[in-house]
Amino acid sequence: QVQLVESGGGLVQPGGSLRLSCAASGRIFSINAMGWYRQAPGKQRELVAVITNSGSTNYADSVKGRFTISRDNAKNTVYLQMNSPKPEDTAVYYCNAGRGVPPYAYWGQGTQVTVSS
Repeated sequence: QVQLVESGGGLVQPGGSLRLSCAASGRIFSINAMGWYRQAPGKQRELVAVITNSGSTNYADSVKGRFTISRDNAKNTVYLQMNSPKPEDTAVYYCNAGRGVPPYAYWGQGTQVTVSS
């Protein structure tokens, strides 16, 4: 099993910045990619960004140029830097990790991000 613990959510003003973190523990060797999904009220969960062990990244069109995903392999941690967030970015953000094609097998508990003035 893999355990994922997110942190860094909260209230941020439009145009501000926020960084989410997700630390993985357990059977780390079973992971070759980590990423972030989000789910807004009344909407389906959607992919935000993913990053592989080799550093390849993929982003949702809605966040390209504003959000950056990165990882620290030594700390088994993935980050989501959210710059210039918009009210429509308000959602619960979930860390996701595993192998193959997203969505992966392991999920975090979620962290709320609210973008509001």
